[in-house]
Amino acid sequence: MNIVLERSKRFCGYLTGIVFFLSGVLKLMDPVGTSLIVDEYYKFMHLDFLSFTSVYMAVAVSMAESLIGAALITGVWRKITAVAALVAMGVFMLISIALLVFNPSMDCGCFGEAVHLTHKQTFIKNLILSLLCCASFFPFSALGRPKKRKYVAFSLVAAALAFFAVYSLLYIPVIDFTDYSASARLEASERHIGRAFAAADEYEAVFIYEKNGRTEKFTLENLPDSTWTYVSTETVRTETRKADETIVPLPVIDSRGEYHDRLAAEGKSMVVSVYSPESFSSRRWRLVSEYLKSAEANGFSPLLLVAASPEAGENILERLASDGKTDTDFLKSVLYYSDYKTLISLNRSNGGATFFSDGFLIRKWAFRALPGRNRMEELGMEDPTEPLLSYSTVGNLFFQAFLLFSFAVMLLL
Repeated sequence: MNIVLERSKRFCGYLTGIVFFLSGVLKLMDPVGTSLIVDEYYKFMHLDFLSFTSVYMAVAVSMAESLIGAALITGVWRKITAVAALVAMGVFMLISIALLVFNPSMDCGCFGEAVHLTHKQTFIKNLILSLLCCASFFPFSALGRPKKRKYVAFSLVAAALAFFAVYSLLYIPVIDFTDYSASARLEASERHIGRAFAAADEYEAVFIYEKNGRTEKFTLENLPDSTWTYVSTETVRTETRKADETIVPLPVIDSRGEYHDRLAAEGKSMVVSVYSPESFSSRRWRLVSEYLKSAEANGFSPLLLVAASPEAGENILERLASDGKTDTDFLKSVLYYSDYKTLISLNRSNGGATFFSDGFLIRKWAFRALPGRNRMEELGMEDPTEPLLSYSTVGNLFFQAFLLFSFAVMLLL
């Protein structure tokens, strides 16, 4: 009986730990996006003055949640882990109750951008986890002891999480769960160059059958039984847009306030987005200028999007002109303006680059990892499908390898 009870408690601990670990890792993968969620909570609780801590708080909460999950799965420091998990669930329950009662227009952010839950779903999820926690830890005197090698397993996973956190802070998320992910299509391409996609229209046969004076249409995969009588066949054009295709806007205005939406929708375009220009140094502006010049030399349409007003943009250009080290005439020719929310969704890196081909988003780079001159030349010549597939595949494999390593170490070591 004691063995059954202990294994039942450990099973509940495993389930709770897996949810904690995945929730923390998904948020840790996108610290900028998680900081936006933290900002929303600050506003909800009228703590806007703490906004400057949002990134630090995002990383700290995500890391703590991941470590609690790893400790629950490995079973190390069981009393300390029990207290930490129960305190965390108590806080989460209070927050979910507040969200359920006041119903603010915000997402709980439980799993970052990967999974979106309603306030009711968040409450139910936290209630189930709380019950699992109680089942895992009570009675408190019967928590048992882990094997010594589990402390080694926890240490290895903690080191992997630290590496993952540093990587996520320095670069963009390995998997993009925003609307501006690889293969998303710009709205302008949908409206203005729709003829380019007309050739991709597909046709299918529709079979018309009759039964008891009633006619219906069937597809080849869904033919009726023998009680129906065949009448005729029609060929109809299917929708070009796939059900899972994402269409996104890219609002852009020039220095005169005129709207442009086709700048990245035709041909190959290289877009550098700066959502926080006030934190950009003169050296960074100079690097961006050189990068966009290189892109233009290799056949890309260069585009610099800044989350600022045209007046603020003019001030930036004047400041750069005074140091004489930046080609402000070139920057002015490629400078356009957009809103903060769009640019931080487009690319999580402040000053990161995004490659579009005929309005399709091909891939992204963080500011620290902008492609060099040789790579830019290759991108200008090769088929966009290659970098698109490579970008998606590498990110997925990296994340899957990280999860596989973590769970293999926690469960098998």
